[in-house]
Amino acid sequence: MSSSQEATKGGWFLTLFAAEEIPAAIVTYVALLMLLQLGLAPAKATFFSALLFLPWVLKSFMRAWVRRVGHFRQQLHLIEVLLFVSLVLLAFSFKPTTIQLSTVNYQLSTVNSQLSPFFALLLVSLLCAWHELAARMYYERMLRPVFQRLLTAPKMACSQVAVIFTYGALIFLVGTLEVYFRQIRYSWAMGCYVAAGLFLLFTFHHFIWLQSPRVGDSGAKHSVGASVKAELRIIDRIRHQPNWWQPVLILFLLLLPQGLMFYARVLYLYMSHEQGGLQCTMQEIGFAQGTVGVIAFSIGLFVGRRLIKHYTLPRLFWPMALCIVLSPFVYLGMTVWPPQSLWQLCLCTMSAQLLFGLGIGICRLPVSAISGARYRNTINMLQIPLVSAALIVPMALSGWLVEQMGFSSYFLMNALSAPVCLLGIFLLKRREIPPTL
Repeated sequence: MSSSQEATKGGWFLTLFAAEEIPAAIVTYVALLMLLQLGLAPAKATFFSALLFLPWVLKSFMRAWVRRVGHFRQQLHLIEVLLFVSLVLLAFSFKPTTIQLSTVNYQLSTVNSQLSPFFALLLVSLLCAWHELAARMYYERMLRPVFQRLLTAPKMACSQVAVIFTYGALIFLVGTLEVYFRQIRYSWAMGCYVAAGLFLLFTFHHFIWLQSPRVGDSGAKHSVGASVKAELRIIDRIRHQPNWWQPVLILFLLLLPQGLMFYARVLYLYMSHEQGGLQCTMQEIGFAQGTVGVIAFSIGLFVGRRLIKHYTLPRLFWPMALCIVLSPFVYLGMTVWPPQSLWQLCLCTMSAQLLFGLGIGICRLPVSAISGARYRNTINMLQIPLVSAALIVPMALSGWLVEQMGFSSYFLMNALSAPVCLLGIFLLKRREIPPTL
């Protein structure tokens, strides 16, 4: 029996990336609600939540080091154990604060209790980035390219199911526990323990079924400094390409409306009526955003990939670019005509996420132009760091801008940024070197 057949029989290809999405979704989507419920203001909550994307921005610099270390099965076992421990630490960081005699000590204790979950989340984010790299390299060595292509759709489906569980079911569970126990910290701790327990089941499964790759698994001489220098040399070569800055700026403009909306949409659902929000319950947010929204995004992503295979990216550039910048208009409409029921809220979130899923595939075009022939699979190795870098600044500033402008003015500005970005992209593309006549 070949190694590919043995790996397929074990079924690990369906769980390896699904397991990763549990902690990754906590960092990407759930962290903002955690920090808000701990008492952080929107500006601070969005700033700290955006910082959790830093490991994904720096993931490219870890690539050479992970490859040189080798022994990918052992790496995955180690990372998954550390991820389980970090999720337990995250749950433990929600322990209730004790009343202090001194006002200064009480304030320091409150700040510490708010920042402790952030540092635990940052550790989870770093481990997720490391796990994604090791999993990709293990996956590529265990399965032949033809099997990798056949398993792409099932793998993505399992990953999205894991996101729905984490972003949807976990928030719903925490909201229910808050109603029952009337203790926010205890509810989040219980939710994190549940996520850690589920992740532990995947860890045990991988201890049983993951096998050592037969090719390219041995470690090589490596150091962190040498790996970083190797990545810097590649970046320097990219920088010396003609007009290298154009695809970088095009990628930023494509993602700017989404970056401004990414956290602001959650703030709008969560904040009270006095603050201009919809004051949705945790259960409503979990169902509308974490379940219906993720399903709509997955459908849009699947349809977008099928369209790309049929028509190619250059022909779909403007339709997909239009889709990716249209989502803010949905939330602008929600500020004018607030949804009056859960099904209306779900319809709005579904529309916004469907458009985002349809358009996100277009980011591969500027990423491919930036990377050139560097990566065989740019979407796996370079797209995540570049997309994260493009999103992190508008995401970090979104909370402060909402506080200064209010939701109506903010979403109006967010929507108006879409045609401005499209105009900028049009002008940049006109500067491209014309084809030879």
